Amino acid sequence: MTDVELAAPETMADRRRLGRRAQLLAAASVTYNAVEAVIAISAGVVAGSAALVGFGLDSVVEVSSGLVILWQFRARLPETRERQALRLIALSFFALAAYVAQDSVRALLGGAEPDASRVGILLAATSLFVMPFLSAAQRRTGRALQSNAVVADGTQTLLCTYLSAVLLAGLLLNATLGWAWADPLAGLVIAAVALKEGREAWRGEGCCGPASSLPPAAAGAGTACGSACGC
Repeated sequence: MTDVELAAPETMADRRRLGRRAQLLAAASVTYNAVEAVIAISAGVVAGSAALVGFGLDSVVEVSSGLVILWQFRARLPETRERQALRLIALSFFALAAYVAQDSVRALLGGAEPDASRVGILLAATSLFVMPFLSAAQRRTGRALQSNAVVADGTQTLLCTYLSAVLLAGLLLNATLGWAWADPLAGLVIAAVALKEGREAWRGEGCCGPASSLPPAAAGAGTACGSACGC
């Protein structure tokens, strides 16, 4: 694979510019998801919706993921924090999956009937529109930086897009057809996808690009990343 194929930044100035962009995107994600979490969890508690609460908790995980990226790029050589960043993001996925799974199973077995939530439907529709654009920018920046942590953060944002669609379907089915089971079932889908993404982030698949693709001043960082990832 050539440097052109990897789209590696050619100079340290390029890496600093991309690093600043990664931080701005992470800050935007943190801000949006913090607001989303408050609205979703509050509306979920009021409606008794496991899926809506789970969606809000996913937003909390996305906030933590964005904070991890901000922490990583505060370092002089962010590449040296790549592995730790991936592990922290993975742990946040696992925590989300565990909580939402048990809450959804409890709702299914207990025969809970969540109320319709117009606020939840509007929130899910808004996220379904906003998140694809933010995710695309994050993943594009991560690939340019050869940072799987930034790509993982973008993937988590993309996950929010999928979960918004699942949540919207569950809430609409419950609101229009009275299918109460659709809500916790949507929660189980959220948990399963979160578990999958957590496993991939923990393994750090493709975590490092070849050190030769990095600019000379960053070669040492690339070597350190390679050692941490087992590349």
